[in-house]
Amino acid sequence: MARIIGIDLGTTNSVAAIVEAGVFRVLENREGSRLTPSVVAMSKSNERLVGILAKRQAVTNPHNTIFSVKRLIGRRYQDQEVQKIKNILPYKIRESNNGGVEVQMGDKWYRPEEISAMILQKIKSDVEEKLGEEIKEAVITCPAYFDDSQRAATKAAGEIAGLEVKRLLPEPTAAALAYGLDKNTNARILVYDFGGGTFDISILEVGDQVIETKGIGGDTFLGGDDFDQRIIQFLIDWYKKEEGIDLSKDVLALQRLKESAERAKQELSTLYETEINLPFITSSPAGPKHLYFKLTRSQLEDLTRDLVEKSIELVKKTLKEANLKPEDINDIVLVGGQTRMPLIQQKVKELFGKEPRKDINPDEVVAIGAAIQAGILQGDVREILLLDVVPLTLSIETLGGIAHPMIPKNTPIPFSKKEIFTTAEDNQTVVEVHVVQGERPMAQDNKTLARFLLDGIPPAKRGIPQIEVTFDVDQNGILTVTAIDKATNKSQSVKITNSVNISKEEIERLKKETEQYAAEDFRKRKLAEAKNRADNLIYQARKVIEEYQDKINDDLKQKIYDKIKELENVKNTAMNGEEIDAKINELNELLSQIGGAFYQSPNQ
Repeated sequence: MARIIGIDLGTTNSVAAIVEAGVFRVLENREGSRLTPSVVAMSKSNERLVGILAKRQAVTNPHNTIFSVKRLIGRRYQDQEVQKIKNILPYKIRESNNGGVEVQMGDKWYRPEEISAMILQKIKSDVEEKLGEEIKEAVITCPAYFDDSQRAATKAAGEIAGLEVKRLLPEPTAAALAYGLDKNTNARILVYDFGGGTFDISILEVGDQVIETKGIGGDTFLGGDDFDQRIIQFLIDWYKKEEGIDLSKDVLALQRLKESAERAKQELSTLYETEINLPFITSSPAGPKHLYFKLTRSQLEDLTRDLVEKSIELVKKTLKEANLKPEDINDIVLVGGQTRMPLIQQKVKELFGKEPRKDINPDEVVAIGAAIQAGILQGDVREILLLDVVPLTLSIETLGGIAHPMIPKNTPIPFSKKEIFTTAEDNQTVVEVHVVQGERPMAQDNKTLARFLLDGIPPAKRGIPQIEVTFDVDQNGILTVTAIDKATNKSQSVKITNSVNISKEEIERLKKETEQYAAEDFRKRKLAEAKNRADNLIYQARKVIEEYQDKINDDLKQKIYDKIKELENVKNTAMNGEEIDAKINELNELLSQIGGAFYQSPNQ
């Protein structure tokens, strides 16, 4: 059977691993390192460089060296995160034809998926050289909080690299696999995953052959890069104050600062003080200028304390959403290079009252989990059931703009749901299917994932056609929506592969709005539902009068018409559902008199 490899496609570094005879093994790249920098460059001689070689020349070739591309994959150009990051990256970013993102390398523009594919191609080639066999299949990891478009873009990168992606595996779940493979007792694990570009929390129940996700949270735009940026900005401000020179205007100086900031951050995980020494950082009329600064661990902690606290608050929020307390967690697993920071380890320990687990290299644990999943797929490792979940509720817009939930948040995947819907108007031959993602009750307040039309519906009275809508989320968390007219079997479907993306900031904003506007949302929903009831009753009332007009006396008929008019007016002007319901009750009372008249009539 062909070998399946596990790949952690990271923001800063990527790692490959395999399972042999039930034992995991992290593979070295061609340069002899277990970590491959997630960096791609076009050299001055127009040679494409990937990994360590690309990173080495970044200082002298910043405009053509692409890094941290994972922060851009699957995003729209207009996303807040993209607008924020484009101002601090040395390479150029622009909007693509479909509203996505493109980056410039050399004289060409590339999508983030293409850059990621180049990293995956190198990993594939290095593994093939190491193992002496062709690799065609892989399990690739991605953040648990990646939305549908980001997941689909990650999968596309693997396919561009010539890999069949057997599974997209959430990074925290991969870490739990690495830690929980040999566990036979039940344990509740919280995975605290602080990588270079993203922060993920997953709460998982690990038992014998089952890993079930109980809750997820995080921020797809919080990572080690933000810590580096704090050091860079501190040095820029300090140097401007000391020397009167703004290094932020010098791209070459910025790249040297980035390298030094990353190195200093890493050294301060074990040291209390480190030197940042950059000779010839810039020049002035007086001659060359140098930068020398002693950065202490306490200074770094002061610069980044709010980022650490933000991660802890997200952990607390995720625990609350899962109806758990810190003491309910048996093990805390630290994943990602940023978790080497002593302040992070201290804060996690303070929250849970126990030491987090650090017995597997945090840079490699995700790749090991991916390799274990690959081993399961190829039959080398005992079967383990992974129950992942959808991060946000998936809904369809119904009459009145209501977001009708099809797949609630935290539903285990893969999952499929079917429901029958109908038309809202007489002789309606076209139905628009509007798919949204989010927790708000009104569709317009959530994020649009897709819109498509189902046409060719035979003309009929409203409420008669039957349209079956299916929401299907596969094991990779990618959504497919299908609508079928039951009368004609005509169907239309869409796979959410290029949706308007949901950033983590947007998700947090939507959640806060959900809490802040709970009462207002409830009123809006009740109003929309009351309007729907009014529409249906008006339709039924007119239909009854038309059908039995010869048997209804003129006085009652006029009263019904008057009430219909009153209901229509209230429906269009009311600010709450109670006003409409009152008029609905009045009309219902008159309609009930029709039946009473029938039974009292001697002709019946």
